[in-house]
Amino acid sequence: MKIAELMTADPCCIQRDESLRQAHKLMRTRNVRHLPVLKGDQLVGLVSERDLYLLETLKSVDPAKEPVDQAMTDSPFSVAPGARVREVVQEMLDEKYGSAVVVERGRVIGIFTRSDALRALLKLLR
Repeated sequence: MKIAELMTADPCCIQRDESLRQAHKLMRTRNVRHLPVLKGDQLVGLVSERDLYLLETLKSVDPAKEPVDQAMTDSPFSVAPGARVREVVQEMLDEKYGSAVVVERGRVIGIFTRSDALRALLKLLR
């Protein structure tokens, strides 16, 4: 099975210079916990809800002014749409990743999260 079959297609992304406040807003309105971070249309990082909270509690920052690239993880775990689910899940388990960004021809086309994995497991159990 390929990751493209289970990923969330066309995920919500954020530009690296957007504010932490904007990232929180996107996460709340889209009900997501991970946002691929872009420079133009190229993947440059990943920010999670936990990353945002950690930065805001470690520093006295203004979420309206602090850019997302200060909270993001550089070089996030990314895979091609043809990657095997078993290998992606194994890497996520081994490295404790919460998601894998799916990239094709340098562009983000999807994201595979723990929630996607649990949805797939639920389908198998039905």
